[in-house]
Amino acid sequence: MHKVTPKVFLIGETRIVEDGLNDYLEHIGIPDWASDGPSDSEKLIEFYGRLCYRSFEPGMNANVTRIREGNDKYIGNILNVGHGSVIEHAMLNFVFADVSRVLTHELVRHRQGTAISQESLRFVRLTELGLWVPTCIQENPEAVALFEETFKHLEGLQLKLAETFDLDNMKNFGIKKVITSAMRRIAPIGLVTTIGWSVNPRALRHIIEMRTSRHAEEEIRIIFCEVARIVIERYPNVFSGYDTEEVDGLLEYTTKNRKV
Repeated sequence: MHKVTPKVFLIGETRIVEDGLNDYLEHIGIPDWASDGPSDSEKLIEFYGRLCYRSFEPGMNANVTRIREGNDKYIGNILNVGHGSVIEHAMLNFVFADVSRVLTHELVRHRQGTAISQESLRFVRLTELGLWVPTCIQENPEAVALFEETFKHLEGLQLKLAETFDLDNMKNFGIKKVITSAMRRIAPIGLVTTIGWSVNPRALRHIIEMRTSRHAEEEIRIIFCEVARIVIERYPNVFSGYDTEEVDGLLEYTTKNRKV
């Protein structure tokens, strides 16, 4: 058994295919149009918003005599008016490591606008169990001892079952997978795991508010406080407009643009 701290890694993001974008801009007669967005994700969001209204330049749409200049102002208006559909075009790719299955069971409730790939315990045999201890348990030495004792016992059962079935020497992977799958049934829900999670910015804006709320579970608050810190720094225009308040040592994020 070993103790861990939940971790967030941003490992990917949507990128513009410059040749294709330039060909399209040439096609509609504005080859010199460019966005000043700080990331490709924000440039794409602006592009798709302008595509909806043909508002790349004044005069392209007879109903439009002036346009908003600048990615920050353009996306700010998208957030204000609630034109959230164009925010869905970008995707951000995360890995949440050293998190419990308590967290992943809650995370998968957010299905819209996400993609999920989780470490499979049908294939990955448990040996050493990882443990994150919630603050309310950490504050009570007797409770910490009970947590650790339980995890050590369950870890020992995993090792004993592997020895009983001689899994280290078993050649038939199909049978080994069946046994490995059965063994996970006595693993604790607090077991450390890894999950890959991709999300579009519209969905993420909502989830940040939901999961940094003071009413959310502590571990998922830790994860989404870190997610919020990363995305606000890297994508400042699309993740603008948040107010923060520290609650129980963690930031709670709220925004007036909930209709997005």
